[in-house]
Amino acid sequence: MERTGGEPDVVGHDKESGEFVFVDCSAETPKGRVSVCYDREGLESRKEHRPKTTAMDMAAAMGIELLTEEEYFALQKLGEFDTKTSSWLQTPADIRELGGAIYGDRRYGRVFVGHNGAQSYYSARAFRGALRV
Repeated sequence: MERTGGEPDVVGHDKESGEFVFVDCSAETPKGRVSVCYDREGLESRKEHRPKTTAMDMAAAMGIELLTEEEYFALQKLGEFDTKTSSWLQTPADIRELGGAIYGDRRYGRVFVGHNGAQSYYSARAFRGALRV
């Protein structure tokens, strides 16, 4: 996580499994993960200007999972994150089946979840990950 600009920190402990939960706590979405579409299907649907990889592929290679909406809102209670950037989030299957993907950010003192086509990518959007150990 650190190699791509993340700042992992323990944010929780699952009492049932005994696992500690680490999440990227960098102020802005990690710079080493920007300009990626959501998943492989989104990447392959682009006819031109394809990014090198996807958020889901990078996360899998790193051994982490994208944050869920719930995890993202919980993270935002610990501080102010993504005030200038945004982070792809795990997208519910019904949204993904329609071609969309969701992301989160903080603007105007509030946390928002928005949507884009899964094939889109931006220089200010990456993803945050969670790791359970």
